[in-house]
Amino acid sequence: MAGHENGVVLHGDPEALSAAELFRLIWESLADVLGTAAAAALLRRAIKQTVTRISWPEPVLVIRNGLDYEYRVPEAWTQACSEEALGALRVLATELRMLLVELTGPVLVRRLARLGPLRDRGIDFSEEVPK
Repeated sequence: MAGHENGVVLHGDPEALSAAELFRLIWESLADVLGTAAAAALLRRAIKQTVTRISWPEPVLVIRNGLDYEYRVPEAWTQACSEEALGALRVLATELRMLLVELTGPVLVRRLARLGPLRDRGIDFSEEVPK
């Protein structure tokens, strides 16, 4: 069964989506509104903050490829039920949410908060910023 969220086609049960597929949903949602350069800048900053908070032996990489940007997730993130990968993605989402609220206001946070697969996996993009 395929799902569809903001132009991203998701296959299978939302509960079985891998951290890589969920990150792709975040990436494509941001890039759709901001473009890949701005999405890359925000995610790089969030990744940098995440690395200071958790032990992350293989973080997500956001790299430039010609005029565009792309990302690479750790291999472990491609496994559907990796709680460790989902935990790291949740921390990354928290850092990203704080940046988005601070730099862009509520619009992008609301857009991400509406994405069911993220909510279903405990990835919180509510507008409230933790203290």
